[in-house]
Amino acid sequence: MAQSASQSNQFDLAIAGGGLAGGLIALAVNKLRPEWKIALIEAGENFGGNHIWSFFETDVEDANRWLLDPLISRKWDQYDVRFPQYNRCLNNAYYSIMSENLDRALQEKLPQSAVQLNQNIQSITDGIVHLENANEIAAKTILDVRGGGDFSALEFGWQKFCGQVLRLQSPHGLTNPIIMDATVDQIDGYRFVYCLPFSDTEIFVEDTYYSNSEAMDTRAVRDRIAEYAASQGWVTDNIMREECGKLPVLYGGDFEKFWDDNDGPDARAGARAALIQPITSYSLPMAVETAILIANLPELNQENLNQLLRNFATNHWKSGKFYRMLSAFMFKGADPALRYRTLQHTYAKDEELLARFYAGKSTKKDQLKLLTGKPPISIWRALPLLLNYK
Repeated sequence: MAQSASQSNQFDLAIAGGGLAGGLIALAVNKLRPEWKIALIEAGENFGGNHIWSFFETDVEDANRWLLDPLISRKWDQYDVRFPQYNRCLNNAYYSIMSENLDRALQEKLPQSAVQLNQNIQSITDGIVHLENANEIAAKTILDVRGGGDFSALEFGWQKFCGQVLRLQSPHGLTNPIIMDATVDQIDGYRFVYCLPFSDTEIFVEDTYYSNSEAMDTRAVRDRIAEYAASQGWVTDNIMREECGKLPVLYGGDFEKFWDDNDGPDARAGARAALIQPITSYSLPMAVETAILIANLPELNQENLNQLLRNFATNHWKSGKFYRMLSAFMFKGADPALRYRTLQHTYAKDEELLARFYAGKSTKKDQLKLLTGKPPISIWRALPLLLNYK
């Protein structure tokens, strides 16, 4: 039941958006700051939507793993990549979380008053979340985690995808997840297939595109998933679940304008604050870091939360310049059918460098190594980008 703004028992913190970022913040606050009265407001009938989120072991600090460990659906000790020039197995553990695990944890752990499902938000003003049903939720502080918002001030391409969990008639034979299989036909930009073997006969197969356009022919992508499964010798018994979506791959633009163009409080998280990995658009590692940061805030008020998160997002944007340059190599420097070469070039490097790369912690030496060797795009296209991102 939504809280009326006229009632005196206001929440200490209202979290607008019950996806991954909002859900992890709620769990962290519930654990570390149980004295804070929170509301987690979600338009859907469950938290987290319909998603499978994944991360590498080195993406998240050991000290913060307590937040994720109860949610993990599956772990693999290694992962594979496949490119036209080589196949490779890498020794960095990989984890996946199904959204129903997040929903279950939130509904079990949060107080009943905090669970605000089926609540469509119309707008946010000072201290009030206005709902489309004309109800209001009052809070001393409000955090906006409602998806991506307005990206018109930024330069970006799209990572778009459709994935299905297939139940097969016989074992698929995979031991490790395939993070990228770029040996498939290159269609609509950089295309690769992503496979997560959840059991001997259950496998998630996702067809992914780094494209200039957000448009996706879902029927055609489903056909390609079926074609890929058939090419591996897999016979599908039934499709257990499906997830389709799109994520911006940010490679430039005016971050301050992006921030000012979005309405609501300056206290933002997730994609609405551009807190995503610039190459992969993965949000989970930054969502964990954001959740711990907020839960450790010494004094909770709107001004402190606004300043904390704007500074955090600004620093993340500045620190991601090198990764945005690599994304620009793909979207601005490469012909669409040859975009795969940027990741093929990257994955030829040593394992520790790759772990730091995905964690967003590449050293200057790492960056130099990533720019050495045969360039994935012509020098004439690379040079203006290198000068622009120096």
